[in-house]
Amino acid sequence: MPGPQDETIQKQFEELLSPAIYAQSAFYRSLDLRDRILNLPLMIAAILAMLWRQIPSVCELTKTLNREGALWMRPVKVSQPALSKRLLTFPAELFQQVLHSLLPKLRERWQARQRPLPESVNCALRHFERIYAVDGSALEALFRKLDALQDTPAGALAGKICTVIDLATRLPEQSWYHAEALAHDTNFLSKILSMVHAGTLWIFDRGFYDFAFFDDLIDRSGHFITRLKSNAVFRVQNVLVQTAEIHDRLIILGGENGSCQHTLRLIEVRFGSTWYSYLTSVLDPAILPANVVADLYRRRWRIEEAFLIVKRLLNLAYLWTGSLNGILLQVWATWLFFALLVDLGDAVAEELMLPFDRISLEMVFRGLYHFTQAHHRGEATDPIKYLSAPENQDLGVVKRLRKKQIPALALSSA
Repeated sequence: MPGPQDETIQKQFEELLSPAIYAQSAFYRSLDLRDRILNLPLMIAAILAMLWRQIPSVCELTKTLNREGALWMRPVKVSQPALSKRLLTFPAELFQQVLHSLLPKLRERWQARQRPLPESVNCALRHFERIYAVDGSALEALFRKLDALQDTPAGALAGKICTVIDLATRLPEQSWYHAEALAHDTNFLSKILSMVHAGTLWIFDRGFYDFAFFDDLIDRSGHFITRLKSNAVFRVQNVLVQTAEIHDRLIILGGENGSCQHTLRLIEVRFGSTWYSYLTSVLDPAILPANVVADLYRRRWRIEEAFLIVKRLLNLAYLWTGSLNGILLQVWATWLFFALLVDLGDAVAEELMLPFDRISLEMVFRGLYHFTQAHHRGEATDPIKYLSAPENQDLGVVKRLRKKQIPALALSSA
């Protein structure tokens, strides 16, 4: 059954989202959409309530709207067929526009907070406006919740998304969709290039390894960090550092069959008995020391964590509809809710004066249930203070430190 409502959380959602929703009024009318019962504010509230309260089906969502309303919206009488049809046809770009309208406000809130940031991120932010991690992820089999999907073959995959996460704020900046679930990540290179400008630092895995792409990105005044392929061919131009722990060299990447037109920097860092090799277009070690490059690439894992949250915790692995618009509606609604969850997790990090990396977004999300129960009993009024309170450590909001960790990086050693 759905989780309980809570007026405190609903009020916070409303205060954050109302300006972003109102900003889309003209766009909503430009799509020739009538101001009907299932309008933009109600659809936003209904879908976010479905995610927050883990409402398991359109049938249950219909009952919830009829009896309780959704978040800050009052109860309304709607039928399940009408709601199902609306999920199939309601323009997904409206959810996308609401997210993009909300992001500047969430960045302001992030900027105003005082919790500590990782040293490598602080170092990079002295020279770059944004640090982006990007990756692709296949959507899974259609769950076929709606009657319109009953003829869809069982096990059919729903496509692939490619998402950009800001590594400092942890907020989702952009997401693109491809109908082919097995599409290679390089299908999104032109989309990524449309976001590249001076002051951006990009972190890629080897799925985006492409010489022409590297050159185009540098020509647009962007910079990147990625891993070197094991079979890469290169020639060394200059040795910057050569120690037992770090090899730092300027290279030309490629061989007789093609090469990058720009000089790149190859950094090899040893952890224990293993060497890790990184490529970057940032040639000056004074801007990004070798160990900072290694640590920033390690933080690329944050986008994998984001996919885990949206697909497993927020149920993007279970799609409501097989129509392209319906899939995109759920994708954008889920990233919108994820952004709100990130903002809450960052506020908890500030309350505890801990790096955001120490906060479990999953446990923050699950802890909201316990807050609502405590609030209804008159024992709590503020979700951030409740989740941060010493007596609530058993909620697991703060991640346990691993016994075995990679040694802390000495940022001055490069």
